[in-house]
Amino acid sequence: MTLFAEVRHGSSAKIPLVLLHGFGGIGALWAPVIRRLDPDLPLFVYDLPGHGQSLDAEGAGHAGAMARAIVADLSVRGLASFHLCGHSMGGAIACLMALKARDRVHSLTLAAPGGFGFEINHATLRSYALAIDQGGLATAFSALMAEGQAADRWAVEHLGIARQTPRAKERLLAILKAFLVERDGRAGQGTLRLDALADLGLATRLLWGDADPVLPVTQARAIWPGAKTVLVPGAGHMLIEEAPDSLAAAIMAAVREAEG
Repeated sequence: MTLFAEVRHGSSAKIPLVLLHGFGGIGALWAPVIRRLDPDLPLFVYDLPGHGQSLDAEGAGHAGAMARAIVADLSVRGLASFHLCGHSMGGAIACLMALKARDRVHSLTLAAPGGFGFEINHATLRSYALAIDQGGLATAFSALMAEGQAADRWAVEHLGIARQTPRAKERLLAILKAFLVERDGRAGQGTLRLDALADLGLATRLLWGDADPVLPVTQARAIWPGAKTVLVPGAGHMLIEEAPDSLAAAIMAAVREAEG
């Protein structure tokens, strides 16, 4: 099965933007951010391997396997160059794609990316992976946000549809297992070679909610010199829903920097 991506063609004069959602999500969740982007910007909005309409696509597993699968799919689609934006696990995938296809990536925008430090709230992510019905999904989704924030009903409904396939929970649990590691008897996430990313010289924006309950905001300090960091006050982990204005602005700033 091939990877699913919703495509907005936009202007042929502009370099496309590739959007990568986080663990347990689907590409459709980018809607609040997409509404705030330049309408002429071409978009490729993926359902990651093992998620949504890419449930049975090759590459489901750890971030490296997903990065290879998406780079290969973009090659099949004929994209010689592109901008990248990834959230959470999608951020880790975006970083690995930038390393694998360094001559093709023009800018990199990261929203609370995975792989910037060992600490991760794996129990909350597991609860999110196990949620299937609307009520359970709403509770699990809200637990990823800042205290007092509630999941958007539209997002929960669309996630619920994607989770109805019997294999969906099995795939998510396998993916979660693939990116967790153990150290000194504690579970955490694998980390990226951030020094290698520093050498790419890409226009880079990093956003992190200062009330992130999944990945500590202190991990934002691991970003390399030259990247621009925005800490979003009062936001949790789900920046697509909690801070779409800030995220869209960061994407467009990275695009302008790369193309200017």
